[in-house]
Amino acid sequence: MVGTKGAKTSSRLAESMLELIQRHGYSGAALNAVVEHAGAPKGSLYFHFPEGKEALGEKAVELAAARFGSLVADSALEAATPGEVLRRVIDELAGMLDDSGFQLGCPVSVVTLEMGAQSERLRDACANAFESWIVPVSEMLIAHGRPRLTARALATALVSMVEGAVIVSRAQRSIEPLHCAAQAIAVLLEQDREVSA
Repeated sequence: MVGTKGAKTSSRLAESMLELIQRHGYSGAALNAVVEHAGAPKGSLYFHFPEGKEALGEKAVELAAARFGSLVADSALEAATPGEVLRRVIDELAGMLDDSGFQLGCPVSVVTLEMGAQSERLRDACANAFESWIVPVSEMLIAHGRPRLTARALATALVSMVEGAVIVSRAQRSIEPLHCAAQAIAVLLEQDREVSA
């Protein structure tokens, strides 16, 4: 029972860190604010994350990676082609951005930009997160007939395009950049399919 309660507290802290990173950036996610947001006892943060903010940030990045991975996987179950999968993912991201008033961005890109040069631990967590998105997209492309090296390169470009579109959408407070990315991805996948055929 104690273990379950502790796991729930640890999970709430990571969830709160993730949300605060999305809203205020890594630097703006103060530990006291995380504890307050999570409704956790004050001493619980260092009990669950004895290595401090970087460890909690790493957990938040892992959580974000898993959520985006689930979004891709769920979209793949409902769509027949890679283009349709990515369109569903982009539509979902556009909805999240719009619903949040363009306050919630991708925490992985935020942490990369803020901490990538300062913390090897957080840079590695972000690199692993991006890799966890590139690999399934690459595997999906391979399953649809792309050669392995081509699929890997294309998957890397597609993930990068979506990430960039999220950033531009937040800056412009418009989902139009995401829709433009979706259109460009559809063209890119169609051209690549013709070349690979």
